[in-house]
Amino acid sequence: MPALPLIIDCDPGVDDAIALLLALASPEFNLLGITTVAGNVPLALTEKNARKICQLAGRTEIGVYAGCPRPLMRPLVTAEHVHGSTGLEGADLPEPTLPLRSQHAVNFLIEQLTQAQQPITVAALGPLTNIAVALIQQPQILVNLKELVIMGGAVTQGNVTPSAEFNFYVDPHAAKVVFESGAKLTLISLDVTHQALTTPERLAEIRAIACPVCQAAADLLTYYGVADALNHGLPGAPLHDPCVIAYLLNADLFTGQAAAVAIETQSQLTLGRSVVDFLPGVAQAANATVLQTIDAARFYQLLTDRLSTYR
Repeated sequence: MPALPLIIDCDPGVDDAIALLLALASPEFNLLGITTVAGNVPLALTEKNARKICQLAGRTEIGVYAGCPRPLMRPLVTAEHVHGSTGLEGADLPEPTLPLRSQHAVNFLIEQLTQAQQPITVAALGPLTNIAVALIQQPQILVNLKELVIMGGAVTQGNVTPSAEFNFYVDPHAAKVVFESGAKLTLISLDVTHQALTTPERLAEIRAIACPVCQAAADLLTYYGVADALNHGLPGAPLHDPCVIAYLLNADLFTGQAAAVAIETQSQLTLGRSVVDFLPGVAQAANATVLQTIDAARFYQLLTDRLSTYR
């Protein structure tokens, strides 16, 4: 089969970095570019970190485009306590020589989705600001948007507040724009990613692969998510963003169903909440496929196998 045209919109971030390494090792994708947004750390760091990862992977032909430096209507909230002050705590990666592309990420998204000869899939790993702005500016990009696969939201418990997951909490208004856009959406929430845990045994398997990329990945994962795992009483850190790439590689790793998803933007108590109705009625039709389970053992085998190709 021909490679899937793909754009990754992200805010690296450790789990974004692992997702990028998985995508860059996968010939199933024709990676058209990487767009970055402020989220886990400010934009100046997310774009630099994306370039660092492309350089680490030896994929310096991939263009990295910086996008929106703040949410649509709120001050930026970041997550250095999870990802470290640089966003890539734990790995000492060199400063990138890969240049940042001059085009704004939103303009790149609009250009690619307007001029595409075949529909493009977008993997959204961070706050949805870039994608929402592109949809607001040029709604016709939906014609060439094959699918938007999103890591975000929570059906049950959030990770920033009891109600909200980080990406949607950072920019709930952008998430609302996206979920009301009519795009074909697949949502991978915390309820799924909290099943994909980097246990000590899985981390040891990655570290055992003798290559610089795998050592860097293991170093990142050693630091990442320790506090999160302790807070949630989990035997390892949830690995959120790579689930999106794994879904695009093998949807059979997951189960899910159609649902109506709405985003809360008014309440201070539940701001950023993704309200998921698996029994939508006449008043609210299903607008997304919401994944519910992941085969974690096969997911980590896929991740380990692809990382081993960097040897």
